[in-house]
Amino acid sequence: MMTGARYNVYSEHLARKFGGKVYKLPVNLPGTCPNRDGKVGQGGCIFCDGEGSGFQCLPNSYSVSRQLEENREYFKKRFNANKYIAYFQAFTNTYVSFEQFRENILAACREDIVGISVSTRPDCLNDQYLDFLLEVKNEKELDINIELGLQTVNYHTLLKINRGHTLAEFVDAVLMTHQRGFDVCAHLILNLPGDDRIDVVENAKLLSALRVKYVKLHSLYVVEGTVLGEMFKRGEIEMITMDEYVRRVITFMEYLDPGMVIQRLVGKGPAESLLFSNWGVSWWKIKQMIEEKMEEMDIRQGSRFNYLNGSALR
Repeated sequence: MMTGARYNVYSEHLARKFGGKVYKLPVNLPGTCPNRDGKVGQGGCIFCDGEGSGFQCLPNSYSVSRQLEENREYFKKRFNANKYIAYFQAFTNTYVSFEQFRENILAACREDIVGISVSTRPDCLNDQYLDFLLEVKNEKELDINIELGLQTVNYHTLLKINRGHTLAEFVDAVLMTHQRGFDVCAHLILNLPGDDRIDVVENAKLLSALRVKYVKLHSLYVVEGTVLGEMFKRGEIEMITMDEYVRRVITFMEYLDPGMVIQRLVGKGPAESLLFSNWGVSWWKIKQMIEEKMEEMDIRQGSRFNYLNGSALR
């Protein structure tokens, strides 16, 4: 952790790791997931719309090379950037044929790419895909990590949101990924309907026990045309307050391994179809509120990280 910082900030971590500023170049590919096409479920998660997480990306009709090149030029002109991570972001990037996956990854192996980040579901990883990524890592000398959508450790909530996998699949995917020496980034939503602060604490404890390296926190947003959107309009769900979200994030970080890196504290959704997002406040303001509250309460990441390695014996 940087001197004076109260949590491990991702941008600072990347600067230390790669010796300078590093920028993510999003790659948005056409696709689906097994929770949409009937393999494990229909309709997808109740909060997910047809765009996946690619609403801020270039069109998915563009090739991997074209997306990387156009995004690279944008970041180079705006920030004078020269080191990049190719970020396969939208949908489930390993839920394609192995041949297509191989082609996509190899297209990202450019001279100025220092790393590759692959976003996927825990039930869409296997030995073949991971072994190939290990070959790429060794041959191209790239830093590779896997982003896994968990959302919550509460397996009752996973069922309610129609996630299509349980906690066991997440644990299995983390263990397989770690066997190849790859870091894992876990995605969590701390304000899912039905979850409380007990779940928040257990989220932090599980990720810490599994030695996950990165975490991305998303605040739940509600999009028109989704199951969650219909539930929201009928008044069947109740959102926690913004103050409660701020407190949950701080509680999460209190119990989190202090060595874990925080990639995001709050998310945002596609503006044109939102029914609810961040209590009508900018994500940046909520991030600022979290940091100010941590300062006010004198709380640091990991201040309650005291529960592993046989804590009852101490």
